[in-house]
Amino acid sequence: MKRILVTGAAGFIGANLVTRLLKKCREATIVGLDNLSAYYDVELKRYRLKLIEQQATTSANSWMFVEGSIADRGLVDKLFATHRFDVVVNLAAQAGVRHSITAPDEYIESNILGFYNILEACRHSYDGGAEGVKHLVYASSSSVYGANDKVPYSVDDKVDSPVSLYAATKRSNELMAYAYSKLYNIPTTGLRFFTVYGPAGRPDMAYFGFTDKLRRGQTIEIFNYGNCMRDFTYIDDIVEGLYRVMQRAPEASASRAAATIYNIGNSQPVNLLSFVEVLQEELVRAGVLPSDYDFELHHKLVAMQAGDVVATYADTTALERDFGFKPQTPLREGLRRFAEWYKAYYIID
Repeated sequence: MKRILVTGAAGFIGANLVTRLLKKCREATIVGLDNLSAYYDVELKRYRLKLIEQQATTSANSWMFVEGSIADRGLVDKLFATHRFDVVVNLAAQAGVRHSITAPDEYIESNILGFYNILEACRHSYDGGAEGVKHLVYASSSSVYGANDKVPYSVDDKVDSPVSLYAATKRSNELMAYAYSKLYNIPTTGLRFFTVYGPAGRPDMAYFGFTDKLRRGQTIEIFNYGNCMRDFTYIDDIVEGLYRVMQRAPEASASRAAATIYNIGNSQPVNLLSFVEVLQEELVRAGVLPSDYDFELHHKLVAMQAGDVVATYADTTALERDFGFKPQTPLREGLRRFAEWYKAYYIID
Protein backbone atom coordinates (compact mmCIF):
# COMPACT_ATOMS: atom_id res chain seq x y z
CA MET A 1 0.00 0.00 0.00
CA LYS A 2 2.35 2.69 -1.28
CA ARG A 3 -0.10 4.80 -3.30
CA ILE A 4 -3.56 5.06 -1.79
CA LEU A 5 -6.66 6.99 -2.84
CA VAL A 6 -9.39 7.62 -0.25
CA THR A 7 -12.51 9.24 -1.64
CA GLY A 8 -14.86 10.94 0.81
CA ALA A 9 -11.73 11.83 2.78
CA ALA A 10 -13.41 14.67 4.69
CA GLY A 11 -16.32 12.44 5.65
CA PHE A 12 -16.74 10.72 8.99
CA ILE A 13 -15.30 7.33 8.06
CA GLY A 14 -12.91 8.68 5.43
CA ALA A 15 -11.19 11.17 7.74
CA ASN A 16 -10.72 8.57 10.46
CA LEU A 17 -9.30 6.09 7.94
CA VAL A 18 -6.83 8.63 6.56
CA THR A 19 -5.66 9.43 10.09
CA ARG A 20 -5.10 5.72 10.72
CA LEU A 21 -3.18 5.33 7.46
CA LEU A 22 -0.93 8.26 8.30
CA LYS A 23 -0.10 6.56 11.60
CA LYS A 24 0.32 2.99 10.34
CA CYS A 25 1.71 3.15 6.81
CA ARG A 26 5.36 3.70 5.96
CA GLU A 27 6.50 5.94 3.12
CA ALA A 28 3.11 5.89 1.44
CA THR A 29 1.45 8.57 -0.66
CA ILE A 30 -2.13 9.09 0.50
CA VAL A 31 -4.44 11.19 -1.65
CA GLY A 32 -7.80 12.30 -0.33
CA LEU A 33 -10.66 13.38 -2.59
CA ASP A 34 -13.85 15.05 -1.32
CA ASN A 35 -16.30 17.56 -2.79
CA LEU A 36 -17.12 19.07 0.65
CA SER A 37 -20.82 18.71 -0.04
CA ALA A 38 -23.18 20.96 1.90
CA TYR A 39 -25.43 18.01 2.78
CA TYR A 40 -24.38 18.77 6.35
CA ASP A 41 -22.16 21.37 8.04
CA VAL A 42 -19.07 21.88 5.88
CA GLU A 43 -17.20 23.34 8.84
CA LEU A 44 -17.30 19.92 10.48
CA LYS A 45 -15.65 18.48 7.37
CA ARG A 46 -13.00 21.19 7.46
CA TYR A 47 -12.43 20.39 11.14
CA ARG A 48 -11.75 16.76 10.24
CA LEU A 49 -9.33 17.87 7.51
CA LYS A 50 -7.46 19.97 10.07
CA LEU A 51 -7.07 16.91 12.28
CA ILE A 52 -5.66 15.03 9.30
CA GLU A 53 -3.21 17.85 8.58
CA GLN A 54 -2.04 17.77 12.20
CA GLN A 55 -1.40 14.04 11.94
CA ALA A 56 0.37 14.48 8.60
CA THR A 57 2.96 16.81 10.12
CA THR A 58 4.37 13.97 12.23
CA SER A 59 3.83 11.17 9.71
CA ALA A 60 6.40 9.36 7.59
CA ASN A 61 3.87 9.42 4.76
CA SER A 62 2.86 11.98 2.16
CA TRP A 63 -0.66 13.47 2.31
CA MET A 64 -2.46 15.48 -0.34
CA PHE A 65 -6.07 16.65 -0.38
CA VAL A 66 -8.00 17.37 -3.59
CA GLU A 67 -11.39 19.08 -3.51
CA GLY A 68 -13.63 17.60 -6.16
CA SER A 69 -16.29 15.03 -6.96
CA ILE A 70 -16.04 11.41 -8.07
CA ALA A 71 -18.80 12.34 -10.53
CA ASP A 72 -16.18 14.46 -12.37
CA ARG A 73 -14.77 11.88 -14.78
CA GLY A 74 -11.94 14.11 -15.96
CA LEU A 75 -10.71 14.78 -12.43
CA VAL A 76 -10.87 11.11 -11.46
CA ASP A 77 -8.98 10.00 -14.56
CA LYS A 78 -6.32 12.66 -13.99
CA LEU A 79 -5.75 11.56 -10.39
CA PHE A 80 -5.37 7.92 -11.43
CA ALA A 81 -3.00 8.80 -14.27
CA THR A 82 -0.86 11.00 -12.02
CA HIS A 83 -0.59 8.76 -8.96
CA ARG A 84 -1.08 5.22 -10.32
CA PHE A 85 -2.77 4.03 -7.14
CA ASP A 86 -2.15 0.60 -5.64
CA VAL A 87 -5.22 0.67 -3.40
CA VAL A 88 -8.44 2.67 -3.79
CA VAL A 89 -10.95 3.09 -0.97
CA ASN A 90 -14.20 4.59 -2.23
CA LEU A 91 -16.10 6.11 0.69
CA ALA A 92 -17.53 9.04 -1.25
CA ALA A 93 -21.31 8.82 -1.55
CA GLN A 94 -24.49 10.71 -0.99
CA ALA A 95 -25.60 9.30 2.35
CA GLY A 96 -28.94 9.26 4.14
CA VAL A 97 -31.96 7.05 3.67
CA ARG A 98 -34.59 9.75 4.14
CA HIS A 99 -32.83 12.34 1.99
CA SER A 100 -32.93 9.90 -0.93
CA ILE A 101 -36.72 10.14 -0.92
CA THR A 102 -36.69 13.88 -1.60
CA ALA A 103 -33.43 14.34 -3.55
CA PRO A 104 -32.93 11.24 -5.73
CA ASP A 105 -30.80 13.02 -8.35
CA GLU A 106 -27.97 13.48 -5.85
CA TYR A 107 -27.83 9.72 -5.24
CA ILE A 108 -27.72 8.82 -8.91
CA GLU A 109 -24.95 11.34 -9.58
CA SER A 110 -22.68 10.37 -6.69
CA ASN A 111 -23.52 6.75 -5.89
CA ILE A 112 -24.09 5.46 -9.42
CA LEU A 113 -22.25 7.73 -11.86
CA GLY A 114 -19.47 8.50 -9.39
CA PHE A 115 -18.89 4.87 -8.55
CA TYR A 116 -18.90 3.99 -12.25
CA ASN A 117 -16.14 6.57 -12.78
CA ILE A 118 -14.06 4.94 -10.06
CA LEU A 119 -14.55 1.48 -11.59
CA GLU A 120 -13.61 2.73 -15.04
CA ALA A 121 -10.49 4.42 -13.70
CA CYS A 122 -9.50 1.18 -11.95
CA ARG A 123 -10.19 -0.76 -15.14
CA HIS A 124 -7.94 1.38 -17.28
CA SER A 125 -5.14 1.40 -14.72
CA TYR A 126 -5.20 -2.34 -14.08
CA ASP A 127 -3.08 -4.48 -16.37
CA GLY A 128 -2.61 -7.50 -14.13
CA GLY A 129 0.90 -6.38 -13.28
CA ALA A 130 2.70 -4.06 -10.91
CA GLU A 131 1.30 -0.81 -12.28
CA GLY A 132 -2.44 -1.20 -11.79
CA VAL A 133 -4.89 -0.90 -8.92
CA LYS A 134 -4.46 -4.05 -6.86
CA HIS A 135 -7.52 -3.64 -4.65
CA LEU A 136 -10.67 -1.53 -4.71
CA VAL A 137 -12.44 -1.34 -1.34
CA TYR A 138 -15.79 0.42 -1.31
CA ALA A 139 -18.51 1.35 1.15
CA SER A 140 -21.79 -0.48 0.99
CA SER A 141 -24.43 -0.37 3.71
CA SER A 142 -26.61 -2.49 5.97
CA SER A 143 -29.48 -0.76 4.15
CA VAL A 144 -29.11 -3.27 1.32
CA TYR A 145 -30.84 -5.89 3.51
CA GLY A 146 -34.03 -3.82 3.23
CA ALA A 147 -37.15 -5.81 4.07
CA ASN A 148 -35.18 -8.96 4.95
CA ASP A 149 -36.96 -10.61 7.90
CA LYS A 150 -34.11 -12.95 8.82
CA VAL A 151 -31.68 -11.78 11.51
CA PRO A 152 -28.80 -11.54 11.99
CA TYR A 153 -28.09 -10.36 8.46
CA SER A 154 -25.61 -12.58 6.65
CA VAL A 155 -23.68 -11.73 3.51
CA ASP A 156 -25.20 -14.92 2.08
CA ASP A 157 -28.77 -13.57 2.44
CA LYS A 158 -30.80 -12.38 -0.55
CA VAL A 159 -30.77 -8.60 -0.85
CA ASP A 160 -33.35 -7.87 -3.51
CA SER A 161 -35.92 -5.89 -1.46
CA PRO A 162 -34.52 -2.37 -0.92
CA VAL A 163 -36.86 0.06 0.85
CA SER A 164 -35.07 3.25 -0.23
CA LEU A 165 -33.24 4.58 -3.27
CA TYR A 166 -30.12 4.92 -1.11
CA ALA A 167 -30.22 1.17 -0.43
CA ALA A 168 -30.81 0.46 -4.11
CA THR A 169 -27.75 2.49 -5.12
CA LYS A 170 -25.57 0.65 -2.62
CA ARG A 171 -26.75 -2.73 -3.86
CA SER A 172 -26.09 -1.50 -7.40
CA ASN A 173 -22.51 -0.71 -6.37
CA GLU A 174 -22.04 -4.29 -5.22
CA LEU A 175 -23.33 -5.68 -8.52
CA MET A 176 -21.26 -3.24 -10.57
CA ALA A 177 -18.13 -4.11 -8.61
CA TYR A 178 -18.70 -7.81 -9.14
CA ALA A 179 -19.14 -7.34 -12.88
CA TYR A 180 -15.92 -5.32 -13.15
CA SER A 181 -14.05 -7.90 -11.09
CA LYS A 182 -15.28 -10.67 -13.37
CA LEU A 183 -14.68 -8.83 -16.63
CA TYR A 184 -11.40 -7.07 -15.89
CA ASN A 185 -9.91 -9.04 -12.97
CA ILE A 186 -10.05 -6.08 -10.58
CA PRO A 187 -10.06 -7.33 -6.96
CA THR A 188 -12.93 -5.62 -5.12
CA THR A 189 -14.22 -5.75 -1.55
CA GLY A 190 -17.49 -4.21 -0.43
CA LEU A 191 -18.12 -3.42 3.24
CA ARG A 192 -21.65 -3.23 4.60
CA PHE A 193 -21.42 -0.77 7.47
CA PHE A 194 -23.93 -0.93 10.32
CA THR A 195 -25.01 2.39 11.94
CA VAL A 196 -21.62 4.01 12.46
CA TYR A 197 -21.28 6.51 15.33
CA GLY A 198 -18.63 8.36 17.31
CA PRO A 199 -16.88 11.73 17.81
CA ALA A 200 -17.11 14.19 14.90
CA GLY A 201 -19.71 11.98 13.24
CA ARG A 202 -22.46 12.90 10.81
CA PRO A 203 -24.98 15.43 12.17
CA ASP A 204 -27.79 13.76 10.22
CA MET A 205 -27.40 10.55 12.22
CA ALA A 206 -29.87 10.00 15.07
CA TYR A 207 -27.43 10.19 17.99
CA PHE A 208 -26.02 13.53 16.77
CA GLY A 209 -29.39 15.02 15.84
CA PHE A 210 -30.92 13.89 19.15
CA THR A 211 -28.06 15.57 21.01
CA ASP A 212 -28.58 18.85 19.16
CA LYS A 213 -32.31 18.84 19.98
CA LEU A 214 -31.96 17.80 23.60
CA ARG A 215 -29.37 20.50 24.15
CA ARG A 216 -31.84 23.09 22.81
CA GLY A 217 -34.64 21.75 24.98
CA GLN A 218 -36.55 20.41 21.99
CA THR A 219 -38.52 17.16 21.79
CA ILE A 220 -37.02 14.23 19.93
CA GLU A 221 -39.10 11.66 18.06
CA ILE A 222 -38.33 7.97 18.47
CA PHE A 223 -39.74 6.01 15.54
CA ASN A 224 -41.76 2.82 15.57
CA TYR A 225 -42.72 3.73 19.13
CA GLY A 226 -39.22 2.86 20.30
CA ASN A 227 -39.35 -0.69 18.99
CA CYS A 228 -36.66 -0.38 16.31
CA MET A 229 -33.36 -2.16 16.89
CA ARG A 230 -30.04 -0.85 15.58
CA ASP A 231 -26.61 -2.43 15.45
CA PHE A 232 -24.52 0.58 16.48
CA THR A 233 -20.87 0.27 15.46
CA TYR A 234 -18.17 2.56 16.85
CA ILE A 235 -16.00 4.41 14.34
CA ASP A 236 -12.69 2.92 15.55
CA ASP A 237 -14.03 -0.58 14.92
CA ILE A 238 -15.10 0.39 11.41
CA VAL A 239 -11.67 1.81 10.63
CA GLU A 240 -9.87 -1.21 12.05
CA GLY A 241 -11.93 -3.45 9.82
CA LEU A 242 -11.24 -1.25 6.81
CA TYR A 243 -7.51 -1.15 7.49
CA ARG A 244 -7.29 -4.94 7.70
CA VAL A 245 -9.41 -5.54 4.61
CA MET A 246 -7.39 -3.08 2.51
CA GLN A 247 -4.28 -5.20 2.91
CA ARG A 248 -5.71 -8.45 1.56
CA ALA A 249 -7.34 -8.43 -1.85
CA PRO A 250 -9.68 -11.31 -2.76
CA GLU A 251 -8.54 -13.82 -5.35
CA ALA A 252 -10.52 -15.16 -8.29
CA SER A 253 -11.48 -18.81 -8.56
CA ALA A 254 -12.72 -20.92 -11.44
CA SER A 255 -16.32 -20.08 -10.56
CA ARG A 256 -16.13 -16.66 -8.94
CA ALA A 257 -14.66 -13.25 -9.61
CA ALA A 258 -12.11 -11.66 -7.29
CA ALA A 259 -14.94 -9.92 -5.45
CA THR A 260 -16.21 -10.28 -1.90
CA ILE A 261 -18.44 -8.54 0.64
CA TYR A 262 -18.29 -8.33 4.43
CA ASN A 263 -20.53 -7.01 7.18
CA ILE A 264 -18.93 -4.71 9.74
CA GLY A 265 -21.24 -4.36 12.73
CA ASN A 266 -21.13 -4.69 16.50
CA SER A 267 -23.53 -7.67 16.40
CA GLN A 268 -25.35 -6.38 19.49
CA PRO A 269 -28.52 -4.59 18.34
CA VAL A 270 -29.99 -2.12 20.81
CA ASN A 271 -33.57 -0.94 21.23
CA LEU A 272 -33.78 2.72 20.18
CA LEU A 273 -35.46 3.83 23.39
CA SER A 274 -32.71 2.17 25.45
CA PHE A 275 -30.11 3.75 23.17
CA VAL A 276 -31.51 7.24 23.74
CA GLU A 277 -31.59 6.70 27.50
CA VAL A 278 -27.90 5.79 27.51
CA LEU A 279 -27.15 8.78 25.26
CA GLN A 280 -28.84 11.27 27.57
CA GLU A 281 -27.10 9.76 30.61
CA GLU A 282 -23.72 10.25 28.94
CA LEU A 283 -24.65 13.77 27.84
CA VAL A 284 -25.46 14.61 31.46
CA ARG A 285 -22.22 13.03 32.64
CA ALA A 286 -20.20 15.06 30.11
CA GLY A 287 -21.95 18.30 31.03
CA VAL A 288 -23.71 18.75 27.70
CA LEU A 289 -27.04 18.51 29.53
CA PRO A 290 -27.73 19.70 33.11
CA SER A 291 -27.75 17.11 35.90
CA ASP A 292 -31.47 17.67 36.52
CA TYR A 293 -32.45 17.21 32.86
CA ASP A 294 -35.94 15.70 32.59
CA PHE A 295 -35.71 13.25 29.71
CA GLU A 296 -39.37 12.24 29.98
CA LEU A 297 -40.44 15.71 28.93
CA HIS A 298 -38.29 15.78 25.83
CA HIS A 299 -39.14 12.68 23.83
CA LYS A 300 -42.18 11.14 22.23
CA LEU A 301 -42.82 7.82 20.53
CA VAL A 302 -44.06 8.03 16.93
CA ALA A 303 -44.88 5.70 14.02
CA MET A 304 -42.38 4.22 11.55
CA GLN A 305 -40.95 6.47 8.83
CA ALA A 306 -40.85 5.68 5.12
CA GLY A 307 -37.56 4.03 4.14
CA ASP A 308 -36.84 2.75 7.65
CA VAL A 309 -36.46 -0.87 8.72
CA VAL A 310 -37.39 -2.42 12.05
CA ALA A 311 -34.01 -3.95 12.85
CA THR A 312 -30.39 -4.14 11.76
CA TYR A 313 -28.16 -6.91 13.06
CA ALA A 314 -24.82 -7.94 11.56
CA ASP A 315 -23.55 -11.47 11.20
CA THR A 316 -19.77 -10.90 11.10
CA THR A 317 -18.76 -14.55 10.77
CA ALA A 318 -17.00 -14.00 7.44
CA LEU A 319 -15.03 -10.99 8.74
CA GLU A 320 -13.94 -12.91 11.83
CA ARG A 321 -12.98 -15.96 9.77
CA ASP A 322 -10.90 -14.10 7.20
CA PHE A 323 -9.39 -11.31 9.30
CA GLY A 324 -9.63 -12.43 12.92
CA PHE A 325 -11.50 -9.26 13.79
CA LYS A 326 -14.85 -8.43 15.32
CA PRO A 327 -16.11 -4.98 16.40
CA GLN A 328 -16.59 -4.90 20.15
CA THR A 329 -16.68 -1.34 21.53
CA PRO A 330 -19.54 -1.18 24.09
CA LEU A 331 -22.28 1.31 23.25
CA ARG A 332 -21.91 3.27 26.47
CA GLU A 333 -18.17 3.67 25.96
CA GLY A 334 -18.66 4.90 22.41
CA LEU A 335 -21.40 7.36 23.37
CA ARG A 336 -19.26 8.61 26.25
CA ARG A 337 -16.48 9.49 23.84
CA PHE A 338 -18.98 11.20 21.55
CA ALA A 339 -20.48 13.23 24.41
CA GLU A 340 -17.05 14.38 25.58
CA TRP A 341 -16.11 15.38 22.03
CA TYR A 342 -19.41 17.20 21.54
CA LYS A 343 -18.87 19.29 24.67
CA ALA A 344 -15.35 20.25 23.60
CA TYR A 345 -16.26 20.98 19.97
CA TYR A 346 -19.23 23.19 20.77
CA ILE A 347 -17.44 24.75 23.80
CA ILE A 348 -20.16 24.04 26.33
CA ASP A 349 -19.39 25.37 29.83
